[in-house]
Amino acid sequence: MSGNIAKIGFIASMLSVVLSLYIYFVSEDQMLGIFVGLWAPTLILAAKEVQEMTGK
Repeated sequence: MSGNIAKIGFIASMLSVVLSLYIYFVSEDQMLGIFVGLWAPTLILAAKEVQEMTGK
């Protein structure tokens, strides 16, 4: 169980990057692609903090 929260945060951040690239290049709304991409570091940091708070 140790590290599962960090793994989930990492996977979510990678999905955010891939989705942001897709939105940026395929969609007409490039600003939305940038916005989605900015969530990647937030997801990693949030997962790390949750993991530290739960002690797992």
